[in-house]
Amino acid sequence: MNENLPPCPKCSCEYTYEMNALVVCPECGHEWVPAEGGAEGGGDTGERVVKDAVGNVLNDGDSVTVVKALKVKGSPSGIKAGTKVRGIRLIDGVDGHDIDCRIDGFGAMQLKSSVVKKA
Repeated sequence: MNENLPPCPKCSCEYTYEMNALVVCPECGHEWVPAEGGAEGGGDTGERVVKDAVGNVLNDGDSVTVVKALKVKGSPSGIKAGTKVRGIRLIDGVDGHDIDCRIDGFGAMQLKSSVVKKA
């Protein structure tokens, strides 16, 4: 059962188990996300990967297209599906808003990566 699960990075316990998307150590209680591609466990402090609605990896400076109509507080219309947004920046936002951008006619705003598609 534990053949493919890594040992705990804190206490080196080999009796780890999966709980949803996390791996948990029963001895010290440490929880972590397992490395995807078999990278070295200790040096895995790299960038987080942000994917769009269809699974494409997004990077700073990419152009994206909004895939569904979005309501904007204080605006009678909203952002229509198909609106192109250029020069995005990836951020660690709140409530899943991980894209910082400027949209013509609306100004600066934050979007969720799940409502955009790489152009």
